[in-house]
Amino acid sequence: MSKDWWRGAVIYQIYPRSFMDSNGDGIGDLPGITARLDHVAALGVEAVWISPFFRSPMKDFGYDVADYRDVDPIFGTLADFDALLARAHALGLKIIIDQVLSHTSDQHAWFRESRASRDNPRADWYVWADPRPDGTPPNNWLSVFGGSAWQWDSRRRQYYLHSFLTEQPDLNFHCPAVQDALLGEVRFWCERGVDGFRFDACNHQFHDRQLRDNPPAALAEIDGVSTVRPDNPYAMQRHLFDKSQSENLAFLERLRGLLDEFGAAALGEVGDENAPPVMAQYTEAGRRLHMAYSFSLLTSERSARHLRGQVQALEEALAATGGWGCWAVSNHDVPRVASRWSQGGASDAARDRLWLALLLSLRGSACLYQGEELGLPEADVPFELLQDPYGRAFWPEFKGRDGCRTPMPWQTDGLHGGFSTGASAPPWLPMFAQHLPLAVDAQSADAQSMLAYSRALIHWRRSQPLLRTGALRFVDAPEPLLHLVREDEQGQGSQLHAVFNLSDQPQTCLLPRALQAAPANPCTGASLAVVAQPQGQLLQLAPWGVFFGTAEHKE
Repeated sequence: MSKDWWRGAVIYQIYPRSFMDSNGDGIGDLPGITARLDHVAALGVEAVWISPFFRSPMKDFGYDVADYRDVDPIFGTLADFDALLARAHALGLKIIIDQVLSHTSDQHAWFRESRASRDNPRADWYVWADPRPDGTPPNNWLSVFGGSAWQWDSRRRQYYLHSFLTEQPDLNFHCPAVQDALLGEVRFWCERGVDGFRFDACNHQFHDRQLRDNPPAALAEIDGVSTVRPDNPYAMQRHLFDKSQSENLAFLERLRGLLDEFGAAALGEVGDENAPPVMAQYTEAGRRLHMAYSFSLLTSERSARHLRGQVQALEEALAATGGWGCWAVSNHDVPRVASRWSQGGASDAARDRLWLALLLSLRGSACLYQGEELGLPEADVPFELLQDPYGRAFWPEFKGRDGCRTPMPWQTDGLHGGFSTGASAPPWLPMFAQHLPLAVDAQSADAQSMLAYSRALIHWRRSQPLLRTGALRFVDAPEPLLHLVREDEQGQGSQLHAVFNLSDQPQTCLLPRALQAAPANPCTGASLAVVAQPQGQLLQLAPWGVFFGTAEHKE
């Protein structure tokens, strides 16, 4: 692969706790990932993103890091990671690891020292502030997980900032020593040979020095792409001062300089109510992150108007900086798309094929979450088995993130679906019974399965330069149709058209006469018939139908 392998790449996300358990303790681990990398390579993806596996008290299941340079024992050892990396490289896969730089665990040695006094060497490594005269927190900032973002500490008689859980104190990026230390942690993994990093919550890395209050926001101003639900008070503020600060740009340039030493790529998570301009800044060509993604397609809204609006907003923002986006329709933080886009309806294999085809048609790179290649629906986890603190806090209106984190089903008839061989230790989350018929072994034997389709579509996409790096524009089409065109940057030469029927009813539309079905693509459910009128050809799309077509010249 070239140094720009990341541009247009398909990245497969693995949540290690739930992918494969190699030792029977009910928790997935690094050797388990290594044992199943053949499955990932067979999909045709270019890279694997592994969610955190560092030493951690697991209050947020690894996103609360206690030691950036060590593997938590539940996942294995550094030697296990080295073996995973070597196997991935042998299979032609790149490895991207999750780095959580905006905060640590409260069990990290840095925080233990910082909270000990106001004058120790790391006293200002975290965001500390005095209370207001009445003892209340220094401002109105809120945690993403609900409630105040400030926690009182009796040792220092000050509050510390935590944008997420109380056990996840925010680092103070205004302190130069903190930036230097974090760059050292990234260097450690670069030297170990990783190919890239996914930087968690990277727009939370700086806060307003003056600690100014966030202004209120009417719920109508939250445009449906917030990182939280509207019944969470976090959505009731405009987050002008607790994240997405301009000082972060200089740090990202320092980070890019380090990554360029090793040829490593960076993917940033941007959780912001107005994410496109932030993403454009963060991915300015050659200066900062290589690519970034937001939550804009991680909602239940799937109208053509919404999808086109979100994609165009990012395209317009990126045009000014030469940046690069990345798209996802599912990940470890949101309900699975097979259920989310059903809007309360039953499962539908054609709809599952549509969302994958749509994801892989957009300009940018793409993240595919484990199990999405199987069309897995969201699991139903009863409250008594719930592990996610976010879900427990907002139950029952919001059931948290465990429904998309249940174990991967490998064998329809195997113990625990083949996820674990441990007869005495059940999986950390229950195997969802409805996932068993969709297990990898069953779908591998079915040429019409979602897995077979996923493999065919991803491999076909790799052969289409326009889908990997071509420009994107939309052609006006009535709801529920979405029509996009991929072409070279000048709009000359050949084109690749993609048309999606975002409904459960048949649809028709007119297409240019010069258009013909794209050869060797696996999409079905559409047919072209020449129309006598000069306007073009009639495209007949089945419910949830997808059509790819090529034209040699601009229409």
